[in-house]
Amino acid sequence: MLTKRIITSAVLVSIISGVIFFDWLCGLVVTLFIIAGLYEYFTMLEKKGISIYKYFGIGIGTIIPLSIMSRFEPTKGWELLFIVLALFFLILMQFRRRDNDGVIVDISTTLFGILYVSWFFSFLIKIRYLPGGLGYLAGLLLITKLGDIGAYLVGSRWGKQPLIPHISPKKTVEGALGGLAFNILGVFIGKLFLPFDYPQLLVMAVCFGVLGQLGDLSESLLKRDCQVKDSGNIFPGMGGALDQIDSLLFTAPVFYFYLSSAIIK
Repeated sequence: MLTKRIITSAVLVSIISGVIFFDWLCGLVVTLFIIAGLYEYFTMLEKKGISIYKYFGIGIGTIIPLSIMSRFEPTKGWELLFIVLALFFLILMQFRRRDNDGVIVDISTTLFGILYVSWFFSFLIKIRYLPGGLGYLAGLLLITKLGDIGAYLVGSRWGKQPLIPHISPKKTVEGALGGLAFNILGVFIGKLFLPFDYPQLLVMAVCFGVLGQLGDLSESLLKRDCQVKDSGNIFPGMGGALDQIDSLLFTAPVFYFYLSSAIIK
């Protein structure tokens, strides 16, 4: 398992290191992760017996990152237009069904998937398209994913005290602290990409660490409810696409809004 994780991680790092330099290619890879993540999310819900609108949700979820790539911005907060349209069409499609049991659950879970996977992860594209976005995105990925690596390494080697066992039995307090330590370690490398001083970077590392672990736990909560170990098996030894992006789902939007309010005028 460890060998598979190392090989898969090396391949992913190589791919990301190559595509991140081209904004359109970076956007395309993010879109592919969104499609895969949405497919895994809706598949988990199907296993739970929820009658979601799988391919409709994937379609709407794909339009969001593609519209960002094409710089489609007719109004402020235009992304929410797709959410409103999705709700409208979901209700219309519901009119065709004879069985109305679970309507609220079906519609809500479909919209949640679009927001949680597509909209949240699309902020990576927004960050890349900012002035100086290459450095911002590189720093975000480095600090956030180093935390994931640290949590796994420390937790698997020294983890004893369960963190939140009813959500994720294998996650430990030691692993969480190890992840945070690796987040902070990432600051010293991230200084090469990010135009912030060390106090700002340290605060950023702690925020990324906490948000990243919340993102990981949130996905664990979903998997626990659906009674699956991994969201998928597309990455040998590392699970599915959703397993790889869960920590970024929370760090990317927060970082983008910070940049928009404090840096980008």
